[in-house]
Amino acid sequence: MSHPSTVDLTGKVAVVTGSGRGLGLAYASALAAAGARVVVNDLDEEVARRAVDTIVEAGGQAVAEAVAVGTAEAADRLIARAVDAFGRLDVLVTNAGILRDRVLWKMTDDDFDAVVTTHLKGTFTCARAAAVRMREQGEGGRLILIGSPAGQRGNFGQTNYAAAKAGIAAMARTWSMELAKADITVNAVVPVAATAMTETIPAFAPYVEAMKRGEPLPAFLRQGEGFGTPEDCAALVPFLASDAARGITGQCIGIGGDRLALWSHPREVATAYADGGWTPDAIAAAWHTSVGREPQTVGIPAPQVPEAR
Repeated sequence: MSHPSTVDLTGKVAVVTGSGRGLGLAYASALAAAGARVVVNDLDEEVARRAVDTIVEAGGQAVAEAVAVGTAEAADRLIARAVDAFGRLDVLVTNAGILRDRVLWKMTDDDFDAVVTTHLKGTFTCARAAAVRMREQGEGGRLILIGSPAGQRGNFGQTNYAAAKAGIAAMARTWSMELAKADITVNAVVPVAATAMTETIPAFAPYVEAMKRGEPLPAFLRQGEGFGTPEDCAALVPFLASDAARGITGQCIGIGGDRLALWSHPREVATAYADGGWTPDAIAAAWHTSVGREPQTVGIPAPQVPEAR
């Protein structure tokens, strides 16, 4: 006996930024497969057009809007494209991004500004435009912001990217409060997948190359590291866009490989008190036996590759 799906997006309209390839295309394709009509976005018009063809050939409905996100004008164009093509807007997925990796002392202003403009300001401007439209419609909506483990833990050489992704997580929590009365949920997805952004990591490289040859990823990556294909990350997006996720908001949710996870919000993990307040000497005396006894780790842990037998 077949059962009706709890994730049915028929009649919904979604905009997915940066959806010409990789994770963005996987999100757009998954939304279309669930019944949503989708606006595909990419900086490259030809890439966006090919992505639309892929979705349409699979039975979905999609149109393209080629524009670089980051400005209010670009955001308005994307929302207008959804309304002009499909009459409304229900879901926004902010996926567009670039990398300009360098250590702090070598990172230029342009490196920093380019990444922050695309990731952080692009998320802000697109979400603002979407929120205005959704509030005007008066029927709620879904903002799905794409984060990263780098934004949760930091990552060597990624000052700009980690800062932008940390800001996106903070915006998701803030907007979930501001938009609650309008029945607009806001969540951040924290994906881990084999993409152009991860395939250069030495520990992953041989497995990504094997995957490209059609070989499956080993279980220690899919489960132990939560690392898989872009398609492995895609299911979370239509779920969050659906009525099944109506009460879920303000969360950072990880997905990758076989793993689904909820990231904790930053919180105090140790406290100490001094009557009348702290002096520098008192902090120095108490640090290693009180709040500093178990310092927090930083960075994304390297994959634990099983030893050859």
